[in-house]
Amino acid sequence: MGELIGQQNRLAIAFCHPDLGLGGAERLVVDAACELASCGNSVDVYTAHHDRNRCFSETVEGSFSVTVCGNWFPRSIFGRMHALCAYMRCVLIAAYIAWTAFRRKRQYDVVFVDQVSAAVPVLCLLTSSKVLFYCHFPDQLLAKRRSQLHSLYRGVLDAVEEYTTGQAHLLMVNSMYTQGIFLETFMRLNKRGTVPSVFYPAVQLPSDEEIAEAQTTWETRLDADLAGFLHGKRVFLSINRFERKKNLGLAVHAFGILQDKYSKKAEVSQCALVLAGGYDKRLAENREHFCEIQELIERLGLQQQVRLVASFSDAQRSALLAAACAVIYTPENEHFGIVPLEAMASGRPVVACDSGGPKESIVDGVTGYLCPPQAPAFAAAMARLTDPQISAKMGREARAHVQKTFSRRVFGVKLNRVVQELSRTS
Repeated sequence: MGELIGQQNRLAIAFCHPDLGLGGAERLVVDAACELASCGNSVDVYTAHHDRNRCFSETVEGSFSVTVCGNWFPRSIFGRMHALCAYMRCVLIAAYIAWTAFRRKRQYDVVFVDQVSAAVPVLCLLTSSKVLFYCHFPDQLLAKRRSQLHSLYRGVLDAVEEYTTGQAHLLMVNSMYTQGIFLETFMRLNKRGTVPSVFYPAVQLPSDEEIAEAQTTWETRLDADLAGFLHGKRVFLSINRFERKKNLGLAVHAFGILQDKYSKKAEVSQCALVLAGGYDKRLAENREHFCEIQELIERLGLQQQVRLVASFSDAQRSALLAAACAVIYTPENEHFGIVPLEAMASGRPVVACDSGGPKESIVDGVTGYLCPPQAPAFAAAMARLTDPQISAKMGREARAHVQKTFSRRVFGVKLNRVVQELSRTS
């Protein structure tokens, strides 16, 4: 703990995260853990779920440890109370972190908590650690009120969320959009002058050599059937979980309009659409929505031009990006959205909705297009990107933009500075 790295102390840092899967929140946690470890800090990640067959590779072979705890508590009670169970699982993670620190006789300097704020007061009570809470989006706004009884249940959880969020020593959000929503939602915190800092997520920028290699070898990284389907085509790629809020149907409808309205363009006849996304068979919505998208594709008669890919490895993600001419990102009011950054880092322009986080990460008309969430508008943007010269130029601009503003190295240096300062506060 006393060892110096440059002018900074080597800190002991823990992460408290509910489910270390393959989503955008998980990507941020993994990037933060990697970068803090690369700065010389000791980093341990604690989570209630970690499937080594469905996770980011750094969580298996990275520079930090991953400990599963609290997973004995159910994810739901008779298919209900998912939020309450998530709160309890994170409380158990927090208690385990405190027990680990006590047993080792070594407190963590900083604990990074995200998604579920219920862990914050437990850590403040049971440890001497400074607690940083990263709010991806207020949880209460993600829940539907199904009945009067459910509204009462959610009302209690909403009050707990605001109270526990306010207990953190430092608050961060992922975008100016989320900052505004935070202040509108947590009115008590707003009244007392609590304003979270904006700290953008980032991505690891592949090297020019890695991109060149991916472009020449992508077909060997995909299964033969998919590689054959994509060979010689202008590929539009959607990367998102198979969830209804991700609005994947917009991409399918837009592609249908592209085929009908812009069929006179020679490049359009050679277009294909791939919907690749996180698919967790434990989740009913993933299973149901995958089938719904399949039915939509069949109803529009696009079976020969559209493919679905349920989950993929990091190597397959790189291959799909290499095969694509552009990425289609369809969620509305997305809190931030890590996929546009990943696409632009790989030199691919992005077509996204003109709301939420993408308005802060995409430069409209330069690194991609921001469109109303309507199929004709998306189709028009896609038609422009069928031109190889336009998509290549925008791809170069996109990569330079990410390198300057959203690279993981820049993110890591800033985050290390933040935790160093936080650890020294009284």
